[in-house]
Amino acid sequence: MPNLEHPAYPAAKLLQLESLVPCRESQVSLLLSIFGEREQFSFPSIFIYGHRASGKTYVMHTLLNTLQLPHVFVNCVEYFTSRLLLEEILIQLQRYSEAEQTSHVPCDTLNDFVRLFKQAVASGELQDQTLYIVLDRAEQLREMEANILPAFLRLQELTDRNVTVILLSEIVWELFRPNTGCLEPLTLYFPDYSIGHLQKILSQNHPPLYSADFYAAYINILLGVFYMVCRDLKELQHLAALNFSKYCEPVVRGEASERDTRKLWKNIEPHLKKAMQTVYLREISSSQWQRLQCDDGEPGQLKGLSAHTHVELPYYSKFLLIAAYLASYNPVRTDKRFFTKHHGKIRKTNFMKKHEKTSNHLLGPKPFPLDRLLAILYSIVDNRVAPTANIFSQVS
Repeated sequence: MPNLEHPAYPAAKLLQLESLVPCRESQVSLLLSIFGEREQFSFPSIFIYGHRASGKTYVMHTLLNTLQLPHVFVNCVEYFTSRLLLEEILIQLQRYSEAEQTSHVPCDTLNDFVRLFKQAVASGELQDQTLYIVLDRAEQLREMEANILPAFLRLQELTDRNVTVILLSEIVWELFRPNTGCLEPLTLYFPDYSIGHLQKILSQNHPPLYSADFYAAYINILLGVFYMVCRDLKELQHLAALNFSKYCEPVVRGEASERDTRKLWKNIEPHLKKAMQTVYLREISSSQWQRLQCDDGEPGQLKGLSAHTHVELPYYSKFLLIAAYLASYNPVRTDKRFFTKHHGKIRKTNFMKKHEKTSNHLLGPKPFPLDRLLAILYSIVDNRVAPTANIFSQVS
């Protein structure tokens, strides 16, 4: 019995959609119930959030394309200013217009966008069905003018058209909400994939030359090694494709069968340990890694980060360590003086507490709250730091 059911869409399309989005059937079913039928007004704005590689962008792409719903898909990192963003939406709308298409639509203000948007949606194909505007990496909207985010949340009201704006982000809605208030979107959370979900998704990509059970056993070994240090689906897909040829070597040479898991594991184990040293680093290309496996060489033979005596920390981890050092050795009362540009005049005083006469380095580090650590981090990093799950995972 299919998990996805909706009277407005053909059963064949829903079966195809279900096969394309494994382990996300509940989220897709909820989205279909929110969307309703093509001609019905949907919710004005939907906010979808979750960690990286949790399927947000893929599910929305697959859902809208499979059901052939009119939509506009824009990445806010690529179109990083309000003008570029608004013009790109209008340009993508041209494929639904009956008028002659133009390559560029000038749009300087939000008022111009509302006017041009009404004209574009008034064309034949978009009159009787909902248009979906999907803004990926929507946290970038916080860097734009203050009226952009509230306008997108109220776009259905401003234009009086059947349009739904969908925001995709890695951070929670509370970090979006402006101080002046706005229309609250409908929020939907995409949880991380469990190890069973990852096993099911990765096993679907088995090569045609080998059986599905053989490839599933390989994925089970791969997850047993990497799941504790890496749960990113994209990274695991890369690792699975990169190391599968080494796993198959005993079968290709005729030294073992597909069911001889012990020999296959002993053959792949040292190579997975080498790959463990370079997870996320990408210090060598895939072709270099495969050449290194064929030569049975060591990773140190290639010039990379892990070939040296020290390993470079991630970018924000270095600043977190610096912030932790400053917070543990400096008193709280000095934060305003050290980390605020316009702190005013500091009154000099010779009064010192007895324990402050001793060097802080001799007394050792002091405990500090997490809020103070993050406040110091934001002040010492040049660019604005989004409080994403990656930052908090490095703190823990």
